[in-house]
Amino acid sequence: MSRIRILAMVGCCLLATAGVAQGQRKAGLWEVTSSMSMNGNSMPGMGSQTHDVCVTQAMIDKYGGPYSNPQTGQCQVTNVSLTTSGMTANISCSGRMNATGTVQTTFVDANTTKTTVQISATMGNSQAMNMTMQSTATYKGPDCGSVQPLAMPSQ
Repeated sequence: MSRIRILAMVGCCLLATAGVAQGQRKAGLWEVTSSMSMNGNSMPGMGSQTHDVCVTQAMIDKYGGPYSNPQTGQCQVTNVSLTTSGMTANISCSGRMNATGTVQTTFVDANTTKTTVQISATMGNSQAMNMTMQSTATYKGPDCGSVQPLAMPSQ
C-alpha cells in the first residue's frame, strides 16, 4: 500500500479523533469534510473528502469526541485539554508508521467544529514526512442511520 494511502487512512481516523467538549458535542451523525497536505503540498488525487461519522456517547465520555485506532498502527491520544472554545491533544502512533503530532479543534458553534492535525511521520526506513490535515465537522442529527460508529480501541 502506498505511503499516501496509508497516511490518508491515518489522517481520516485522526481527524475523526478531533473531538469537541463533552458539554457541546452531540452523539449522532456528523459530516466531516477534510483535506490534507504533505510536506506543504496538496496530496495528489486527494482533494477534499467528505465522510459521515457516527459519534457515540461513549466516545464523547471517554475522548471528548470520536476516536478510532487506525489500522496502520496503534495510536494514542494524550494530553487532551478541553475548554469551552476548543480542544487540543497530542497524538503518537507506532507500528507500520511511527508518528507524533498535535490536534487543535475550535468550536465554531454547537453544531460545527474546525480541526487542524499536524503530524510528523516515518514509515520503515523512509524519509520523514510532515502532514497537515484540516477538517470541518457539521452535526447532521441524532440518528446515525446505516453509518456504524468508529471502532474504539480495546483497553
